[in-house]
Amino acid sequence: MTTSPPPARRTPVWQAIAATIEGEIARGHYSAGDKLPTEAQLSARFGVNRHTVRRALQDLGERALVHSRRGAGVFVTAAPMDYPIGGRVRFHRNVRASGRLPEKRVLRIETRPADAIEAEALALAPGAPLVVYEGLSLAGGAPIAHFVSAFPADRLPALAATLKEVSSVTEALRRNGVHDYTRAHTRLTAEAATATQALHLNLREGAPLLRSVGVNIDPEGVPLEYGVTWFAGDRVALTVAAESEVTQRHAGDTDTR
Repeated sequence: MTTSPPPARRTPVWQAIAATIEGEIARGHYSAGDKLPTEAQLSARFGVNRHTVRRALQDLGERALVHSRRGAGVFVTAAPMDYPIGGRVRFHRNVRASGRLPEKRVLRIETRPADAIEAEALALAPGAPLVVYEGLSLAGGAPIAHFVSAFPADRLPALAATLKEVSSVTEALRRNGVHDYTRAHTRLTAEAATATQALHLNLREGAPLLRSVGVNIDPEGVPLEYGVTWFAGDRVALTVAAESEVTQRHAGDTDTR
């Protein structure tokens, strides 16, 4: 008796749509930073419902080929941006050098007591008041980093008010009498994005992050800022300057300024 061959396995529709869009990106139909057609437009093009299109876009996002921006749409992911880590790090200059537009988004500015780690890093007594600045750093409209910085409030009593006027830490410090500061040290580690970080950075939960912990000091060597920054691992390539360059003494910005 002749046995009929098993039916050919069909490729899921969402997978075929993802492959089509991926091929169009590879052939240059969409360049880095370009916005893809809307879900409605893709649904009409492929003759499927939005759920199927959404699944295809989700697959492309999980493979870091595209990323979504809340309220803006889905965009082709740009190549990772080189971001130098050294004695002086300038967020706006680094982003502009990559051909992207720098932007900051403030999440909170508050004054609260220092925890044990912050107090030790800033050479303060436990519970000393801190000005805490949390926000997102964006390049070309895409979030590349989530940062939290802490400053001694007793030394900089007007800093919180100033940060509400200007998003640049360097400019805010200058307006509060600090015209020069440098990086004392930086520690880099890898982490997986939490649900909250994934929401902030438009990533999937568990996506790779590069965590930078640093302390900045004033010209007299007194700790001025303790900062923690989480960079989106697929959007930023951290580079370390040569030792001679790192140890040069000059004005500095922290990781996402």
